[in-house]
Amino acid sequence: MRRPEVLLVMDDRALRMQFGPDEATRLGAIATLGEPLRVASYDTPEAKDRLADVEVLLTSWGAPRITEDVLDLAPKLRAVLHCAGTVRPLVSDAVWDRGLLVTNAVAENALPVAEFTVAAIVMAGKKAPFLANIARTRRDDWSYLGEHGVLSNRDRTVGIVGFSRTGRQVVARLTVPGSGPETREILVADPLADPAVVAEAGARLVPLDELLAASDIVSLHAPELPSTRKLIGARELALLPDGATLINTARGAVVDTAALERECATGRIYAMLDVTEPEPLPASSVLYDLPNVVITPHIAGSLGTETRRMTAAALDELERYARGDAPRSAVTRADMEFVA
Repeated sequence: MRRPEVLLVMDDRALRMQFGPDEATRLGAIATLGEPLRVASYDTPEAKDRLADVEVLLTSWGAPRITEDVLDLAPKLRAVLHCAGTVRPLVSDAVWDRGLLVTNAVAENALPVAEFTVAAIVMAGKKAPFLANIARTRRDDWSYLGEHGVLSNRDRTVGIVGFSRTGRQVVARLTVPGSGPETREILVADPLADPAVVAEAGARLVPLDELLAASDIVSLHAPELPSTRKLIGARELALLPDGATLINTARGAVVDTAALERECATGRIYAMLDVTEPEPLPASSVLYDLPNVVITPHIAGSLGTETRRMTAAALDELERYARGDAPRSAVTRADMEFVA
């Protein structure tokens, strides 16, 4: 197996999280490495010297966009292997124009998001986070338990908006006998999904409006695209049944924030938001103060040691590239129309 010359492009935080001794040893066994091993910018003299000989960029968070000017400095570059999720902020049209191989680790990043989402669904069934909010002020009175509808994870309808990698993993976890909540039905809304594939996974494909009107808990897994911005607006929120919970671990822009603020302020629905638009929300947002809303700081995706899964996937791709084998997680220009 030949050893292509590789340059790591990422910020300090990504390097610390994603490359421990084991990952560094494995990288050294696959690739030819120079000095510096890693850069966070293409503008320094050292980075420009490395780019002249580099065949593969191993990128992650903090990597600058790969523009035509950068590519002009890297005549031997043949592949960009991303140790994280979306490559949308990273790759310019020039990358596609030059026919470079691009891969990502979206599938590995979907795993912790799916785990987080299933946990959120279970907590939403019991209204646990919202009751915890109320307990801070009603410390000696539990009579509010009767004010928040059915507190149960049995016989509930769960709606999954977006049959993406994460959406599919959530459905898979919810349908494992004896491990997930005993749902009444799992509904999926996705204009690109195959009804037969969704049915085989244990769910039913329906239009978005039908899903929203029928679901006790709705979890969003749609990518941020021009067609999905504010997919869930005032009209869609109004379709949710009283007491329903909206969970967003996808992208904040999929939801109309102003509409969500108005709907949640009525107390009619609940929301668990790991992503928002903007991110973070301004300090003045009413969502911070509502007991029927829980906001977490974008933690569902890979963090800490979870990120090492994505490193391993990128190194797997590097090994396949070095052997001349086909990539497993290639991204193409056409994919940019449908994925985040």
